[in-house]
Amino acid sequence: MDHLGRPIALDAGAQLYTVLEVCRAFERIFKEHLDGGRPGGDRIYGVFDNQLPAALKKLPFDRHLSVQNVRRVVSEADGYQPHLIAPEQGYRRLIEGALNYFRGPAEASVDAVHFVLKELVRKSIGETQELKRFPTLQADLAAAANEALERFRDESKKTAVRLVDMESSYLTVDFFRKLPQEVENKGGNPQAPVTDRYGEGHFRRIGSNVSSYIGMVSDTLKNTIPKAVVFCQVKEAKQSLLTRFYTQLGKKEGKQLLQLLDEDPALMERRQQCAKRLELYKAARDEIDSVSWTR
Repeated sequence: MDHLGRPIALDAGAQLYTVLEVCRAFERIFKEHLDGGRPGGDRIYGVFDNQLPAALKKLPFDRHLSVQNVRRVVSEADGYQPHLIAPEQGYRRLIEGALNYFRGPAEASVDAVHFVLKELVRKSIGETQELKRFPTLQADLAAAANEALERFRDESKKTAVRLVDMESSYLTVDFFRKLPQEVENKGGNPQAPVTDRYGEGHFRRIGSNVSSYIGMVSDTLKNTIPKAVVFCQVKEAKQSLLTRFYTQLGKKEGKQLLQLLDEDPALMERRQQCAKRLELYKAARDEIDSVSWTR
């Protein structure tokens, strides 16, 4: 009978307690999926360890930093008067254009983790035995959990994209301050003719410098994007998945709570049948005991 559940109490306080007890059972199972007690949470690590690095490697930097594109961007940035020493505006435009490519993998990581969390919610609901009694509560809880995950995803996406924008808004100057010295150490000739400075080798070197900088940023984002996703999505899901739902429950009256505890008719009928059989069993046991004592 305990497995089938006890009859619903008529008192509103007891009904609220029953609803909260069922919700906590669901949350406990959901956290076990995330923390490793149950399978599924490891897929989030797979997003960071496999999917994100693979997406970063596929970004079309080779095309963006080709000699033809570098020449075009630098020439457009110079305007009518070519740069004197280093095409700073050209560098900035090339870097900003390359950094925009990181938005895609950042948002894709957020969406991938969101999908995993939704799957874990679905699994957790199916594994919560107490919820099977109450289809209405099950549906409302699922809707509340998914709505919360949507909010967490939106905030996570803003944060992840903000990390990319931060890299665009302020470049690491020290990286480029070392470049002229490195060129000289490699035997570069600052007195080279102007035609050489604006030839293919010049633009190829610019592309190489930008590529090195983008590689440094890629390594940084490979570490910071997972931190943002975990902080904004996974941690929030563990701590406050049903916070708004609990607030709404506190405002419900007895009739509304009773609607949430609308049991599955088949389960109610089965419990009634089991209760009748249990009564028959007890009556038979008492009768057998009485006959035994009379002897």
